[in-house]
This record gives sequence, structure tokens and C-alpha cells, in this order.
Amino acid sequence: MTDATAFAHSLTRTAAAVNAMLDSLLPPVKEAEGRVVDAMRYAALDGGKRLRPFLVCASAELFNVPGVQALRAAAALEMIHCYSLVHDDLPAMDDDDLRRGRPTVHKAYDEATAILAGDGLLTMAFEVLADPATHPDGAIRAALVTELAKASGAAGMVGGQMIDLQAPKLSLDEAGLVRLQSLKTGALIACACRFGAVLAGASEQAKAHLWDYGQKIGLAFQIADDVLDVESSAQVTGKATGKDAVAGKATFVSRLGLEGAKTQARALVEQAIEHVEIFGVAADPLRAAAAFVIRRQA
Repeated sequence: MTDATAFAHSLTRTAAAVNAMLDSLLPPVKEAEGRVVDAMRYAALDGGKRLRPFLVCASAELFNVPGVQALRAAAALEMIHCYSLVHDDLPAMDDDDLRRGRPTVHKAYDEATAILAGDGLLTMAFEVLADPATHPDGAIRAALVTELAKASGAAGMVGGQMIDLQAPKLSLDEAGLVRLQSLKTGALIACACRFGAVLAGASEQAKAHLWDYGQKIGLAFQIADDVLDVESSAQVTGKATGKDAVAGKATFVSRLGLEGAKTQARALVEQAIEHVEIFGVAADPLRAAAAFVIRRQA
């Protein structure tokens, strides 16, 4: 079995475990509010690679964190990611009709329900982290909440999305593009990588190394997305392609060229791997994940 095949199997196993956790945390509701819960389930249980939950679980394994704690934290972070996709797809944002090969939530339901479903996933993520079932130590739970709030708010993902919406008129240079994507994509991925260390009450040094690793693969992930937007199709990626070029948005491909972007992504992966050397062979899953972000096809 090759390293890539072994990683694919591990990613699939983690995805199945996270899906089961999300399903248990989001049971269907029969009352009138059940429509928004159905939409939340549609958004959260629609498959996807579950890379961010994998990173939570892989970082938690470095410190022998109990599996249930890691899965609950992973599910909470994935709720944030899924909420962001629901809102990003809205007509007021990116106006997309397709996500992961299926109609987006506002197409499958309606815009108002999609907004509420995103709001529901956002707030429930913090409810899950604040539950003693996630960790018996209240200080650890508070730290998890703080980490995720910072990564997903105006100083992280939301701030990056705001810059992205203004990107066509900003004429971003490479440094500006790196900052945009470090917030929009990198912050939540880096948070996923830190979560294991936070759950374990690990040292600040360990958290810093995992944050740096996550930021590097977050940027590599976005560059890979930009490359796929040029080289792939909606049938392969499960979402619309070519929209950034039509909108006149700066991308790593438009700034570095196709081959330059690929070279930069490979360099970022190498740098990311250097950040987890301190963990020895225990970090092999993180090394495999770094390689995966630029090898994936969707």
C-alpha cells in the first residue's frame, strides 16, 4: 500500500467517524423548526473530504487525546466550515448553485432557510465545544471556544471573506493575496491543527508549530484550489470553476502563473512539514495531509 493510499483510507475512516458524530449532534426535529434542522443536516452531512476534522484528530493523536473528545471538537469545527460554505454560496456572496456535486442549500431550500441554517451551525459549534462531554476541564473548553472564535471571526475567516468580496477592485499584489487567503482559508485550517494541542493542554511551543504548519498548508490548499479552478471542471470538483477569472479576482495563478503557483504550493508543503519535525514519526499523518492538499482533484 502506498503512502497516498494509506492516507486516503485514513481520511475516509475519519470522515465516517465525523459524519456519525455530526449525525448524532444534529438529530432530525419533527416540529415546525425542523425545516432549518433539515437544512443544517443537508449542509453538514453532504460528504466532503473532511480535511479539517482529519487535522483535528491527527493533531490530537500527537498527544493521546481521547478519541471522543477529538471527534466532538472536529465536528464543531466542521460545523463552522459548513456554515461558511452555506453563506458563501448565497446570491449576496459568491452566488453558486452547486456545492460538492449537489444544489447549494439556498437552491435546495430557499435563501432565508439557508441563512438560518448557517446561523444554526455557527452557534451550535460553540454549544458543542462548551459541553463537558468535549472536555471535563472548563478552562480547556473556554480555550477551544476562544481559538475557534478568533479563527472564524473578523480577524480570521470572516475578515478574509470581506476582503475577497472587495478583491476585484483592490488589485491585490501577492502579499495582499497571501493575507487574504491566510485569513479566509488558512485561519480555520490552522485552528484545526492547534485544536489537538489545546485539548491536551500542550505547550505554547507545540501550539505554535502546529499553527505554522496549518497556515502553510492552508495557503497551499488555496493555491491548489486556484489551479483546479483553471485546470479542472465542475464535473470533477463538484462546484463551478472559472468564476474568479470572469469576476476579475486576483488569484495565485493570475499573479504567479500556472507553473509558478504549483511551485509555490510545493514549497509551502515542504515548509509545513518542517514545522512538525519536532513531533517525529507521530506526525506522519500530518505530513501525508500536507502532501494531499496539492495532490487532490476536488
